[in-house]
Amino acid sequence: MLENHPGVNEVILFDKRGRDAGIRGGLRLVRRLRSGHFDIALVPHRSLRSALIGKYSQIPRRVGFSTSAARRLFTDIVVYDKTIHEIERNLALLQPLDIAPAKGQLPTLYPSENDKEVVNAFLRNQSIAGRRRLLIGLAPGSVWNTKRWPKEHFIAVGRMLLRDGYSIILLGGRSDVVLCSEIRNALGSSIVSAAGMLSLLQSAELIRRCTLLVSNDSAPMHLSVGVRTPVVAIFGATVPAFGFAPRGEHDITVGKEGLSCRPCAIHGGDKCPIKTFVCMKDLTPDVVYAKIQALTGSLKSETP
Repeated sequence: MLENHPGVNEVILFDKRGRDAGIRGGLRLVRRLRSGHFDIALVPHRSLRSALIGKYSQIPRRVGFSTSAARRLFTDIVVYDKTIHEIERNLALLQPLDIAPAKGQLPTLYPSENDKEVVNAFLRNQSIAGRRRLLIGLAPGSVWNTKRWPKEHFIAVGRMLLRDGYSIILLGGRSDVVLCSEIRNALGSSIVSAAGMLSLLQSAELIRRCTLLVSNDSAPMHLSVGVRTPVVAIFGATVPAFGFAPRGEHDITVGKEGLSCRPCAIHGGDKCPIKTFVCMKDLTPDVVYAKIQALTGSLKSETP
């Protein structure tokens, strides 16, 4: 996702679940980093592997968090503050370097010209490019089941959007193809699904074309922030207080409040621990659609 970023000279990919899995993959990365003769490593990840890679890459100054599994391998340790947003937490790693970033910064993504042309072609092929109706993105997937708002709820919101004259596009990765197809089939042939068809940066560019995105607490939500598309973010097992909520000017979060069982896990899980899933089931489509209407209303009021 950081390709083309003007502040990044090079991106070195580490596929920890693929070609770089295991010790051999870690050693390859260590050798690559040694050859770069880097001066400083900022290590936001708190795993043992991340700290070891920094150490054995012979990078002389290594900055990491106090909650790291191997914090003794760092030359500079920064307190991990659970009470602030993840953006501020990660920027805190700059403190030992006497760098004070401006407050209120958001991450920014930079799709390439080729990414933009791919999205242009996709929209033309799907006959979306010429539509005058507002385009709403729906991202119903997540790696974690307990972070997924029920499919039936997304379908209900989709019907409300169609009733009020919006165009809809479904977004997701390859693992979301079946889910998005089921939602599309329920809503009709006018709905377009881009699930599994685009790269991360191409998906970000497509989200940029949307008026707003409705998403679970998952990757598309973060992509939306990176391209400044307002998002209605749905939280179930997790809560915004963990520090990972979208924080754009118009972003909205929504969740079922007043539940003693919530949050149940920092990342979500495969099954509801109490087997009720009330945090998502009881968050009704009407409530989420009211948030969508409030957001579209505020956006229209700011349009010259």
